[in-house]
Order: sequence, then C-alpha cells, then structure tokens
Amino acid sequence: QVRVVESGGGLVQPGGSLRLSCAASGSSFSINVMGWYRQAPGKQRELVATITRSSTTNYADSVKGRFFISRDFAKKTAYLQMNSLKPDDTAVYYCSVTLVGLPTTYWGQGTQVTVSS
Repeated sequence: QVRVVESGGGLVQPGGSLRLSCAASGSSFSINVMGWYRQAPGKQRELVATITRSSTTNYADSVKGRFFISRDFAKKTAYLQMNSLKPDDTAVYYCSVTLVGLPTTYWGQGTQVTVSS
C-alpha cells in the first residue's frame, strides 16, 4: 500500500506564490509518474502537471510558465512551485502517484489553495 500526503496549501493574494509538496510512503516500491491535479468547486478534476521517472514534465496550458513541477527521487517527493497565482487557480490540489509496472494510481487527500485579495 502507498500513502500519499500533500502539504503547502493556503491563502495567497493574486500574483503571489506557493509551493506544494507531495510525499509518498509505504512498502518498498518504485515510482513511475508523479502528478498534480486540481478540482475547483463545481468543476471536474483537471491535470496541472506531471513528471516521469526520467524527469520529463508535462503542464496544462493554463499553468505553463507559471507553475513548475520537480521531484526528489530519494525522498519520493514531488513539488509544485506556483508563481503569479490567479483567482482561477483556486482549487483543491491533489497529488497522484503511479508505480512502475502497476496500473493503480494512488491519490492524496488534497490541499486547498485559495487565491484571493
């Protein structure tokens, strides 16, 4: 079993920055892809960014140039640096983890990000 825990959310003013962290733990495993998704009230969950084992990244068009995903392989942790935040970025942000050779995706409980003046 893999446990995924997000942290770092909060309230920030428009134009501000936040850094989210996602830590995976549990029995021995190798992580394939780590990702960030978000879900705003009344909307479907959407992809924000992903990073693979080879550190290939992918971003939603809405966050390109403002958000940056990275990972620490040794710590099994991923980060999402969010800059130039907008009110439209307000959502619950979820971390996803997929393992090498397994189809299951593990999710965290989510962390709230609110962008408001």
